[in-house]
Amino acid sequence: MSKTIQYFFAPQSPFVYLGHERLLKLGAQYGAMIEPKPFDIGAVFAETGGLPLAKRAPQRQAYRLQELERWSRHLGLPMNLQPKFFPVDQTPASLLLVAAREEKGADQALELASAIVRAVWAEDRNIADPATLEELAGDAGYDGAALLAASRSPETQQKYEGFTQEARDAGVFGAPWYVVDGQGFWGQDRLDFVERLLQA
Repeated sequence: MSKTIQYFFAPQSPFVYLGHERLLKLGAQYGAMIEPKPFDIGAVFAETGGLPLAKRAPQRQAYRLQELERWSRHLGLPMNLQPKFFPVDQTPASLLLVAAREEKGADQALELASAIVRAVWAEDRNIADPATLEELAGDAGYDGAALLAASRSPETQQKYEGFTQEARDAGVFGAPWYVVDGQGFWGQDRLDFVERLLQA
């Protein structure tokens, strides 16, 4: 029986960018279903002791940049370590992805997520800008204007809040976060452990 991976993520996260395509490849390789669940990481941080980047100690900020550079080089992924549009409000992009999942299902929403995380970390684009989101959605096979409108609906907001509550209930405190067989894994550097469960 194929497994399901619950994928809690924030589309502005550099570590989501580093792990996203690898996660999709694991899903395809093992026939696992990936359930994308964008959530409000700011709200979860506030409840679990996480700090926004600007409020972290300088030592932590410096080490983060070293890690991003290491992983970018290791994975062969192009990455601007200090993109023009970061920090950025993740809410518009998250709501767009929630609406995308409702409209065309998880797989196509994951493709749009690929474009959104790449836009931040490899293309210096602003994912809080409606025109940018509309263009990214159109390139991913959606009616960009219609999806943008759907992302602003109360129903989409309610679903987004639901994913955020699911994250709380699952003990999530960072992103990306993967849940397989009831086990949580924090960070793209835990994908090896996710693969071991998928192999079992």
